[in-house]
Amino acid sequence: MQIQVNTDHNIHGGEGLATYVTTDLENSLSRFGGWLTRVEVHLSEDGGKPDDKKCVIEARPGGKQPVAVTHHATTVDDAYTGAAHKLGRVLDSRYDRAHDHKGSDSIRHMPAPEDPGEVGALEDEPRA
Repeated sequence: MQIQVNTDHNIHGGEGLATYVTTDLENSLSRFGGWLTRVEVHLSEDGGKPDDKKCVIEARPGGKQPVAVTHHATTVDDAYTGAAHKLGRVLDSRYDRAHDHKGSDSIRHMPAPEDPGEVGALEDEPRA
């Protein structure tokens, strides 16, 4: 999984911020390691308001449409943390839907009963 961190000219943090974001995302998204190909993080100041920071995180699952989340906050750390939390929830949902359809196997994949006379019989019913 490749992680790319982008900031606009108003966000200060440099290499330390990029290292923190990269390490945190690698740890929190490790369960999706083989499924995600790339994650892009965009940190910016929103529309000239100095107290409104924005974080947009875009994740690209292999063979699927990209997923993007946005979070606004007063600090860069809060904006990143909120967006990372949202991304985790969205990816959990998408991953579960893609890999565990309705939580169980289909009846079409169940083995046939050994005794056809048992079809429809309840376990507690005495057999005649």
